[in-house]
Amino acid sequence: MSDDHTHVQEFFGARAADWDTRFPDDGPVYAAAVAELGLREGSRVLDAGCGTGRALTPLRAAVGPSGVVVGVDLTAAMLQAAVRAARDRAGRLLLADVAALPLRDEALDAVFAAGLVAHLPHPAENLRELARVVRPGGVLALFHPIGRAALAARQGRQITPEDLRAEPNLRPLLAGSGWRMTSYVDEDARFLALAVREG
Repeated sequence: MSDDHTHVQEFFGARAADWDTRFPDDGPVYAAAVAELGLREGSRVLDAGCGTGRALTPLRAAVGPSGVVVGVDLTAAMLQAAVRAARDRAGRLLLADVAALPLRDEALDAVFAAGLVAHLPHPAENLRELARVVRPGGVLALFHPIGRAALAARQGRQITPEDLRAEPNLRPLLAGSGWRMTSYVDEDARFLALAVREG
């Protein structure tokens, strides 16, 4: 296992037990972001880097009982927290790496990824892997419950021009990974970039 994985697992593993209590008011902004995916009854969706599964319930509501919801995370402690919160009832949880998903090509209609991009060790390759499992015309949502500036302020740092989530960086990154960006919002209350899987 790479150092990148070890760092991510240690960081989130140490915070898993109280993660949801640290961000108790995020539910409505997650639900609003999920709504922007345009999912339908019966859709198949992946929550990539699902953490404690905060998006699983709105994803299940969007796809209905006939849809498929899968949550994938690299950190076992985060998935355990999702189970303790009973979010595993909304979707199937898998301990897996988004760099090598245990899913068939074009198996999904959409991917929801909250806070994932900053933790990808090889962003172009990893976004290509997400594209692999989504049908042409399917949708990707890169989401964070607060915008880049607000997050940087919370963490006591400055936004740099190299930030992957900056639109001038993210748009070509997505384009080179099989996605076409269709919208980009970066405001204090949320970050949401939507992209369509190219055919």
